[in-house]
Amino acid sequence: MTVRKYKLIIAYDGTGYEGWQARSNGRGIRQTITGACEQLLGSAPEIIASSRTDAGVHARGLVAHLELTDGHPLFTGAQLRLALNAQLPAEIRILSAARARADFNARFDAITKEYRYQVWNHPVMAPLLRHQAWHIPRPLDLAVMREAAAYLTGRHDFRAFTAKRKGELLDSTRTLHTCQIKRSGARLTFHLIGEGFLYKMCRRIVGTLVQVGEGKLTPAEVKSLLHPPTEHQAGMIAPAHGLILWKVRY
Repeated sequence: MTVRKYKLIIAYDGTGYEGWQARSNGRGIRQTITGACEQLLGSAPEIIASSRTDAGVHARGLVAHLELTDGHPLFTGAQLRLALNAQLPAEIRILSAARARADFNARFDAITKEYRYQVWNHPVMAPLLRHQAWHIPRPLDLAVMREAAAYLTGRHDFRAFTAKRKGELLDSTRTLHTCQIKRSGARLTFHLIGEGFLYKMCRRIVGTLVQVGEGKLTPAEVKSLLHPPTEHQAGMIAPAHGLILWKVRY
């Protein structure tokens, strides 16, 4: 049997979805793409993703792979992209599809993942960004936020920056290569690049840094959450709708 593996780059607006993986109502990004495959192919191949985004989180460059066999039509990458997009809702798009080597794995071959989080820091929310940015109407001190962000780069135990979930957290050490905040007018964009992230880690980092900017936490307090590792939780978890999985590098 011949197996053809395809690498997909996927973008989506996560508004109204339970995340990559559906939990209760079946409205997940993966389930929606699986349904499109079933319509197209007559069966549903397993789709393996680089990441599992949470409910309401968006993606610009999530990577996934799937395998087609002799029983499926023979597609070029461009044909597969076109055919799947014809079956998908407008808020989900396959940006590219290409043949991949037989041993490629979208999840385990990833080297770094880049997330971006948008904050609209203005008394009035920009209505066109209401589903893509967190509105903070109060002034933020960008200088102290950047000072705190600098402490987070490097390899640390980020247990204070995750959220509790079922099961024991065995390894909470991660390497954060980049933690930067860029301003363009009222828009703040948080750039987070790392080898991998704990559950809700990106959103808790952003929420913590926003609280630093509001004067509710100091950079020294943020640093103390890492050295030594503490069981105390960091600041608040930022809302999901401001987060975008931007790019996965291999």
